[in-house]
Amino acid sequence: MLTPYVHKNTSVSLLRYHFVFCPKRRRKVLVNAVAQRLKELLGQKAAELGWTIVALEIMPDHVHLFLGTDPDVSPTQVMHALKGYTSRVLRQEFPQLQTMPALWTRSYWVSTAGNVSAETIQKYIEQQKTRD
Repeated sequence: MLTPYVHKNTSVSLLRYHFVFCPKRRRKVLVNAVAQRLKELLGQKAAELGWTIVALEIMPDHVHLFLGTDPDVSPTQVMHALKGYTSRVLRQEFPQLQTMPALWTRSYWVSTAGNVSAETIQKYIEQQKTRD
């Protein structure tokens, strides 16, 4: 049975990030061929960097990405890699995107997730002193 845990020389981890990011001025440009190509590019870049896309939904004016990474990669590094790469390629392939000053906004939203809830972890830690 495959586990979602990432095994390294000195660590075992399960890091999942939920990202939401938008095109500049929240323009509805992520449709049809652009959306399909964005999905392919995100998959390619994630695979190249050893990351796992758990879920991906591309809306006309924003992207939801649920991604698994290594513990040595920060959310800022993830967004920098994905936004930079996809912006460059999409703007080369789709001339209508070149009229925008930039494809993506500089901002994004991120949250962490795992296999257990925050309440479960808190209870586990609180019960450590009472264990025999």
